[in-house]
Amino acid sequence: MIDNHSFEMLVTAQTDTMYRVSMSMLKNEHDAQDAVHDAILIAYQYRSKLRQEQYFGTWLIRILINRCNKMLKTRKRYADIGDTLPDIASRDNPYISIEIGEAIDSLPEKIRLTVVLYYVEDYSVKEIKDILRIPEGTVKSRLSKGRELLRKRLGGD
Repeated sequence: MIDNHSFEMLVTAQTDTMYRVSMSMLKNEHDAQDAVHDAILIAYQYRSKLRQEQYFGTWLIRILINRCNKMLKTRKRYADIGDTLPDIASRDNPYISIEIGEAIDSLPEKIRLTVVLYYVEDYSVKEIKDILRIPEGTVKSRLSKGRELLRKRLGGD
């Protein structure tokens, strides 16, 4: 089991990545911070379940993605009732270039998440496969589709 000091160091190394991933999914700073905090708490509670410390990063991101998906599902439920969710402006966008950030934000969720993990967070195709629990070929096709859509949206085609 991971001791408290090791857990703290491993989480600290992943905090920026966690925030960017949650922002790419939730597009709201407050919700993104809540998701990160929840994921850290969940990881701490279940740290004994992690068999190999070397996979801590992908395991933590997987927990975060699950938490974000749960929040999105709850948000959708409320939106279906008739509440209009605020449209989050690009000022909350964590990307360096607003134009690129807006283009990435406009991608379909599954493609956007794959693109953020690969290009922004520098995860490998294999790591993304493990995080998202999808075949490697699906990761590659989402990246290809993402590049194609970004090229069109940014006027490179």
